Amino acid sequence: QVRLVESGGGLVQAGGSLRLSCAASGDNFSINKMGWYRQAPGKERELVAAVTRAGSTNYADSVKGRFTISRDNAKNTVYLQMNSLKPEDTAVYYCKVVAMSGLVYWGQGTQVTVSS
Repeated sequence: QVRLVESGGGLVQAGGSLRLSCAASGDNFSINKMGWYRQAPGKERELVAAVTRAGSTNYADSVKGRFTISRDNAKNTVYLQMNSLKPEDTAVYYCKVVAMSGLVYWGQGTQVTVSS
């Protein structure tokens, strides 16, 4: 079983920054892809950013140039640096991990609120 622990959410004013972290732990697993998704009230969950084990990244158009995803393979941890935050970035942010086995794991979610 894989456990994901997220941290770093909170309340910030527009234009501010936050850094999310997601640490994965468990026995006998290797991680392929890691990513962040978000879900705003009344909306579907959407991809924010993802990174492969090799370091290739992709971003939602709405966050390009503002958010940066990175990972530490030795720590099985993925980060999301969020700069120039906007009120429309307000959502619950979820960490997603895809193991080499193909199994998918989700974090419990962390609230990010950006005030105008």
